[in-house]
Amino acid sequence: MLTSAMFSNTTVPVLEQLVNFTESRHSVLAGNIANFDTPGYRTRDLSVEKFQARLSQAIELRDRYQDTGLFAGATTYDQDPFHDASADMRGILFHDDSDGSLENQVSAITKNQMMHNMALTIMTNQFRQISAAISEKV
Repeated sequence: MLTSAMFSNTTVPVLEQLVNFTESRHSVLAGNIANFDTPGYRTRDLSVEKFQARLSQAIELRDRYQDTGLFAGATTYDQDPFHDASADMRGILFHDDSDGSLENQVSAITKNQMMHNMALTIMTNQFRQISAAISEKV
């Protein structure tokens, strides 16, 4: 995780958590597709809603203490407000017996990939802006 004070009050830590979540979710969804024809296999997924709730709490915590500098340059998990957002993916893993259609799995993995790509694009643009500002090419 990025712990630099320069990034602590930006969207970079939020985007980093989103990228980590979408990578984990992609593995779960790909496993569903790979095991689609396996007898008795139950589809699994990571709860987007629970992840978003944890991430929202982490953002609120960061914003609440941003003026105190409590989390600036955090080096331990206890000081990192985003640690709980991705600390235990098992807590947001669920099994879905209701619909195991291949179309729904492909749709879910496509949406997840789009979310992942969006987060990476935004993060890349932010790093380019920072680089331009540092090199005074703005």
